[in-house]
Amino acid sequence: MKSLKHQFLSLIFIITIFNCSNNAPEQEIPNGLDPINYHEELNISYGNNNNQKFDLYLPANRNLDTKTIILVHGGGWTSGDKSDMNLIKDLLRQDFPNIAIANINYRLADANNKAYPMQIEDITAIINYLKSNKEMYTISENIGFIGISAGGHLSLLWSYAFDNENNTEMVCSIVGPTNFTDPAYLSNTSAELQEALDLFGVDPTISFLEEASPLHQVTDAAPPTILFYGGKDPLIPTTQGIDLRDKLETLGVVNQFTLYPDAGHGWVGLDLLDIWAKLKVFINTHL
Repeated sequence: MKSLKHQFLSLIFIITIFNCSNNAPEQEIPNGLDPINYHEELNISYGNNNNQKFDLYLPANRNLDTKTIILVHGGGWTSGDKSDMNLIKDLLRQDFPNIAIANINYRLADANNKAYPMQIEDITAIINYLKSNKEMYTISENIGFIGISAGGHLSLLWSYAFDNENNTEMVCSIVGPTNFTDPAYLSNTSAELQEALDLFGVDPTISFLEEASPLHQVTDAAPPTILFYGGKDPLIPTTQGIDLRDKLETLGVVNQFTLYPDAGHGWVGLDLLDIWAKLKVFINTHL
């Protein structure tokens, strides 16, 4: 049987930005969870919408210092599913057997439901749920994020602007948008790209776009950040990654930035293996 790493190398990992309530009902919690044993719980509901569900994977021999990595799928804020992150989930379980994993879904945006702040509110609801049940699950409040495309944007924004208790110890964005006031976005001539950007409002104010942009929300208190971008990405200009890297450097925030010159928004081959190699080291160092 091929190893997960070999699958990761050979998989055509298509990431597309277009395909890229805190009043949750009571959720029945399993009683008598033994932290000695591995436990997984699928489709935990944290709200009334069908998309407000997440999967939780708890390692064996965990304790109240066990940290959780939250996986945030892409799909242009309008589509995608937590199953898109299953390969990364499996790699994490293989290479980080002592870390818990929350693989999440969130409400999807449409013409009547803006991506922001709705999807950020969903991430907050999930994290509050995990904190409220940390003793039952035997986990700590400390977390990390791995997000792809729109999920990268959401991971960065929540970590920079909404983690009021500074529980995020590292955040990873793979081709995630960072700045909606980028001239490459404001002056774009792509109907498809504009349709996605309109999910944040038609003719929104600059102040609103800044509020929804990790680049404009990051401070010197931001967690260590690792970024991956493609030099030929038609949806995410290289300035999205480079400008955030430069601001992190100015603020003195620990960061790592990789630009793959020939990569687009969907990646294949050695670039994918390189991402995982770098990400493994980063997680080991900071989480």
